[in-house]
Amino acid sequence: MNRFILAVTASLLMTGGAQAGVTEEDIANDQSMTNQVVTNGMGRHLQRYSPLDTLNTGNVKNLVPAWAFSLGGEKQRGQETQPLVYDGVMYITGSYSRVYAIDVMTGDEIWQYDARLPEGILPCCDVVNRGAAIYGDNIYFGTLDARIVALNKDTGDVVWRKKIADYKAGYSYTAAPMIVNGLVVTGNSGGEFGIVGAVEARDAETGELVWTRPVIEGHMGTLNGEESTMTGTLNATWPGDMWKTGGGATWLGGSYDARTDTIVFGAGNPAPWNSWLRNAGQSNDGSGDNLYAASRLGIDPSNGEIKWHFQTTPREGWDYDGVNEVVAYENRAGEQRLATADRNGFFYVLDAADGGFVRGVPFVKDISWASGLDDNGRPIFVEENRPGDPAAAADGKKGDVIFASPSFLGGKNWMPMAFSQRTGNFYIPSNEWGMDIWNEPITYKKGAAYLGAGFTIKPNYEDHIGSLKAVDPDTGEIKWEYKNDAPLWGGVMTTAGGLVFTGTPEGKFLALDDETGEVLWSFQTGSGIVGQPVTWEMEGEQYVSIISGWGGAVPLWGGEVAKKVNYLNQGGTLWTFKLPKSLAMAQ
Repeated sequence: MNRFILAVTASLLMTGGAQAGVTEEDIANDQSMTNQVVTNGMGRHLQRYSPLDTLNTGNVKNLVPAWAFSLGGEKQRGQETQPLVYDGVMYITGSYSRVYAIDVMTGDEIWQYDARLPEGILPCCDVVNRGAAIYGDNIYFGTLDARIVALNKDTGDVVWRKKIADYKAGYSYTAAPMIVNGLVVTGNSGGEFGIVGAVEARDAETGELVWTRPVIEGHMGTLNGEESTMTGTLNATWPGDMWKTGGGATWLGGSYDARTDTIVFGAGNPAPWNSWLRNAGQSNDGSGDNLYAASRLGIDPSNGEIKWHFQTTPREGWDYDGVNEVVAYENRAGEQRLATADRNGFFYVLDAADGGFVRGVPFVKDISWASGLDDNGRPIFVEENRPGDPAAAADGKKGDVIFASPSFLGGKNWMPMAFSQRTGNFYIPSNEWGMDIWNEPITYKKGAAYLGAGFTIKPNYEDHIGSLKAVDPDTGEIKWEYKNDAPLWGGVMTTAGGLVFTGTPEGKFLALDDETGEVLWSFQTGSGIVGQPVTWEMEGEQYVSIISGWGGAVPLWGGEVAKKVNYLNQGGTLWTFKLPKSLAMAQ
């Protein structure tokens, strides 16, 4: 009897007792509940800002390792996850679609789930996973064979598993799901294979579809198992049948603006990359814009209807995508705004009410494909810097080669920026690089790459590629810049203690002064950092975690740049640091 009582007591302590698990209120208040991190982005607005100030510019030098956790085995590659922390347990995802539950006090493993991936998966840009979602008693994450899985948070047992799309057609899934009002909201990956981007919402308890919203015009959405409305207007901005394989993958996941009850997703590059097949002319009338690829979309969470759209790169032909995260914030005047830093090199501020254009400024140097933005935020194209039409070439095999900046890996790629409520600035991990790019003939084949382009990436400067920039969203002014030799590919976090955290491919985990960009603390993690930091408090002490493990798209697609970083070692270690109470007051 005594043993039974002890066992039950231990079980209740581990699972948090008779709690209902993570609630919608927990998720909505994630930023202010500093003992937890239950959303990707440290809040569904994706600000990645913590109000904790125990750790600050004066004492960050006293930050020390608390524990380290190895992901183990040979399944390394890029580790891009953001940890979640709830009720004494940390949850992370790993490459090759794995999930770990870890005791947050000791770093001991509680359970591990390893998805059984089939042969023939087609991830374009490494076998990464960017994190999980938590709701009720479940952990939700996506897999490389385009499935969404719900696991019991205490045991790791499968609760349900659902198919997002057909991996044999090039679909996959790498983003962290999002929870909104009891719905699990996901996108899809696979834009290089002629798939069709979509946003889907499922009942969190059962996994059953509630609504689907394709993001390429001409495709039909669904609601409660029935057809709902068509996305856009058939053939309004796409020629012929090209919309059927139009791309627009929603591969980075979304944000949620509670102020307007709007889910905001980015839609990626149109397919194929060869823009001449989708639009021969300048299309300033909008007829060749290829909606809603390379766009941000405001979506009604109750039914999946599109409320508004803003297209960053019409008739996109450089793989500048359009999927980068949209952060909901208030500016210094108290106005409700959205901000996004696009792969095309421009930083945009939008009106939160309707997605209307407020301002746009370059956040990288040497943008060559556009001379600027007009009053509506539409790019002013430099036509001679569009990759040439293969059909105009003498042999019909290769269009004119042009140099474009930024490269197709973007002024900023997937790695999330952060907003500081303390300074009112954004902190953007960017890269200064360009590319030689040309177009080639291409036809669609299921499960085959659908590019119609070739490229070679080159650094723009000898002394750096990576550049962490502090940007004032009210003016577009770059307040400071931290230069890094290798490309930056990891996320950023800000705190009320005046700190900006990020990592480098060289393995350094850094804390910088949010006002000046001065490096105040550095720790060598042993492998390149392409993950996302978080912070929380426990028993009166502030903790910070980051995953280390080099990989991602740069070593696979980086051309000359990849050669520059090919010495970097793979890894797979979750590092957790803390500021001991005894050192919190030490300056």
